[in-house]
Parts: sequence; C-alpha cells; structure tokens
Amino acid sequence: MLVKKILDEMEIKYYQVNLGEAELTSQLTKFEKEQLALTLNNWGLELIDGNKDILLDKIKRSVIKMVHEDSMLSTLKISHYLSTNLNYNYTYIANIFSQETGICLRDFIIAHKVEKIKELLIMEGMSVTEIAWKLNYSSVSHLSNQFTKVTGLSPSKFKKGTNVRLIPLENVGMLEAV
Repeated sequence: MLVKKILDEMEIKYYQVNLGEAELTSQLTKFEKEQLALTLNNWGLELIDGNKDILLDKIKRSVIKMVHEDSMLSTLKISHYLSTNLNYNYTYIANIFSQETGICLRDFIIAHKVEKIKELLIMEGMSVTEIAWKLNYSSVSHLSNQFTKVTGLSPSKFKKGTNVRLIPLENVGMLEAV
C-alpha cells in the first residue's frame, strides 16, 4: 500500500503493485527514477531496476522463503524449487547469482540453512536430530559438519555458548561481499 501511495503521489502510472514489485505503464525518466529511489529509501525500501537485479532479488527471496518460512518447502530439492519457482534453469540462476554478488549460490543457501539451524537450536530448543530431519539433511553428521564449517563451532558448543547471536536475514550469506 505504501508503494501504491508513493506512486500515486508522484503521479507515476502503474498496472499493478504486488509485494516486492510494481509493474509500471511506461518507462521512468532518469529524474523520476532518482526521485522514486530517494522516496522509497526514505521509507527503508529500495528501488531495484533491471532484469538481473530483479532476478537476483527474487533468488534471495525464494531462498529465504524456502529455508526460513515454509517448513514443507525445505523437503524439496532446492535446485528444483528455484528453477520451478523462477522459471529459469538452475545453472543459469546460480551463474547470475555468482556473477552479481561474487558469492556462490550454494554457499548462500548453506549460510541460510545454518542461520535456520541456529534459530531452531536457540529459539525452539530442538535437537540436532530433529533439525536434520526438519531441514531435510541426509544425516545428522552432514548437518553438524556444515554447521561447524560455517560457524567454527559444533551445534552443541554453539547452543551452550553465551555469545550466540542471529544474523538479520538480509545479511545472511552476504557478509563476505561487504
């Protein structure tokens, strides 16, 4: 609703506005684009322009949705889910992601899975076995090895730690690029 209000106030015509995207009836001038970006930024939103940037945003949102929001989705194979959801070949998706972010898509996905594991350990008090099953890991050992590689701690040592913290989802997997 906020984006619709901003577009209406700026007298920018659009076909539709959905969560995360707006379909405009015509191209914006450079000035209009700058003004829109500034106005959105004032509200904590970002203007994403260009097919690659839009696809990159959709990839990130799809990974977050799959790992963090819908437990049923985590039982699917991520490559199949992304290619079906985004209507692109997984290799193409992975290549675009790597080119644009400098980070391997696989590493980005693993970082999100590890963050979800942290959340389930801390907030839900789940066992590593329960988490491995919930997140569709092939084994507890695989989960533990991946978690240790990313965090430097085993899941049990992490859970016992006093200095545990969760990373905001928009920063997960992207810290290396900052």
